[in-house]
Amino acid sequence: MSRYPVALVLGLENAIGLTVVRELGEKGVPVHGIAREAAPVAAASRHCAAMTMRPSGPMAEWLPDLISTTGAGAVLAISESDLLELSALPPVIGGCHVLVPRPEPLAKVLDKLRTLEIAAQVGLCIPQTWQPRAGEDFAARVAAMRYPLVAKWANPPEIMPILEQAGLEWLKTEYIRTPQELAALLDRYAPVGHWPLIQQYCRGVGLGQMLYMDGGHATLRFQHRRLHEWPPEGGVSTLCRAEPADAHAAQMLLSEALLRALDWQGQAMVEYRYEAESGRYWLMEVNGRFWGSLPLARHCGALFAWEAYRRTVLDQTDVAPTPRDTLRARYMVPETKRLARVLLSPSRISDPFLQRRPLADLTAYLLTFFDPRARYYVFSLSDPRPWLRDMAQMFRKAVRRGKP
Repeated sequence: MSRYPVALVLGLENAIGLTVVRELGEKGVPVHGIAREAAPVAAASRHCAAMTMRPSGPMAEWLPDLISTTGAGAVLAISESDLLELSALPPVIGGCHVLVPRPEPLAKVLDKLRTLEIAAQVGLCIPQTWQPRAGEDFAARVAAMRYPLVAKWANPPEIMPILEQAGLEWLKTEYIRTPQELAALLDRYAPVGHWPLIQQYCRGVGLGQMLYMDGGHATLRFQHRRLHEWPPEGGVSTLCRAEPADAHAAQMLLSEALLRALDWQGQAMVEYRYEAESGRYWLMEVNGRFWGSLPLARHCGALFAWEAYRRTVLDQTDVAPTPRDTLRARYMVPETKRLARVLLSPSRISDPFLQRRPLADLTAYLLTFFDPRARYYVFSLSDPRPWLRDMAQMFRKAVRRGKP
């Protein structure tokens, strides 16, 4: 029997949930997963001691009973929707710690415009940003913006049902090159009276600074550079590398100051576009949930789920070990999709400013298999069953799509 209380993990369907399960399980924490699917990838891990299919209805109706039945000491969640629901519950239920942000800080982080306003007060560099509102002089704003632009929704969970009801597609990111394109976008969303954030396009590379905040101070820090994403113009990180701990030191202090100003407790990633030529760090957003590149952090020894568990449940306050900064990790399935698009369908890449290097990308894709620094989001020699399940599910989906 483990000397640690059970951890309930909501969300076993992706590599992020798998990483949390592995991270806690490797430390000896019994993990009880809660899943929406019958055979999620993380449930196949040897570190997932048990799994429960998620009951219907609000968490407040079934979570306390599950905590009592399992004797859980902690609850962790992967998705933003689960974070929102859990944040409305008490921080401790029957002796079990609900390891999610409190409602007010979470609301600030989910509202991208509010995050940018606070970041500007802290002294971070933010791109020119406009949130269109009904009744504004759109023509004047369109003329004043610095092109090219990017459109993205300030609060995706809030707008998604509104767009769905109106029959409009939710697009994570749109690229705007001219005033005419911006005017067309504004007209498209006029029927619902809601518009995405319009933001100056920032060149550079993606830089993520990850911190665990406890009492206004960072107790664990890690940073990485995004090399590839799926889709190619911006999305989940599919190839990333750790950045040296002594690089971007001043910006790491600003990231910590921002999270302090947000009253943030727990893990978060502050995302930037970094222009090496100018030395500018343009703030993109704060990701208040466990992020897509969490597997790289785990491989390097930056254990954010364990940090949350040990500090809250075990009351351990010793300093976390310094992570490695020499590794890289890739998410093979979306990384392969990305390569296929770059090679075979470059016209489908919506970012007109994205650098395309098909032959270099193909060469790098193949050579990474032989790179001793390379690690993987799902595949693990010591825990192979999640990868085997993932491959089997992909094969079955391919067969179903091929049927007439």
